[in-house]
Amino acid sequence: MRMNPSAEPVTRPLSARSVVLSLLLGAHPPRLPVRELVRLVEPFGVGGSTLRAALSRMVAAGDLKRTDAVYGLSDRLLARQRRQDEAVRPHARAWDGDWEMVVITATGRGPAERADLRSRLTALRLAELREGVWLRPANLARPLPDELAEVALTYTARPDEPAAELVARLWPLDSWAADARAQLGRATHARHPAERLTAFAAVVRHLLTDPVLPAPLLSEDWPGDALRAAYAGYQRELAASVGLPGGA
Repeated sequence: MRMNPSAEPVTRPLSARSVVLSLLLGAHPPRLPVRELVRLVEPFGVGGSTLRAALSRMVAAGDLKRTDAVYGLSDRLLARQRRQDEAVRPHARAWDGDWEMVVITATGRGPAERADLRSRLTALRLAELREGVWLRPANLARPLPDELAEVALTYTARPDEPAAELVARLWPLDSWAADARAQLGRATHARHPAERLTAFAAVVRHLLTDPVLPAPLLSEDWPGDALRAAYAGYQRELAASVGLPGGA
């Protein structure tokens, strides 16, 4: 059963790991000395000893890399930061009516491989029309990855179905917009640093699922740009208030 998007979320204490990752994912470059991290996490209720223990666990788990007393994101989390940055500032272009279409041709893949491929295609903001057929309007200024050629054929297409009707079948636009407005309201009204960090972490996760469709295919009050602007403002606020590098 789907929850009411306007319902208030349960507030839970932030873990040291969550605070550190949120700060580093928002920093450019994503590296900070431990003395700076000690200062930065204090407003979020994380003490120095708790932080140092968390940093050790995160290095052991492969979340962070340490060089002397400087901690930075691992390669895996650098890729996550790039996806997050793209979600906040997607590279769109004027749409001429063409669609990207990916048809899966590989067979004999196990469940884990299929799930991984689905995740990769979803991250590219493609949607599944039917099993093995993925598509979206060709309005993103990014090439499809070369490795897709190993498992799929890619096409440029112009479906016969009206574009507005097709996107309505491919994406739950009404529910995405409702959730976006609810999250925007929660983030706007959050006051405590931990509440704001939690609210805007949810905002950026939601932006990762924005299909970034051409404006003619969206409602006039589509909240995607407003949500991105709010998150960019939070990044600037965080950078200004605690001296974090790389505010948007």
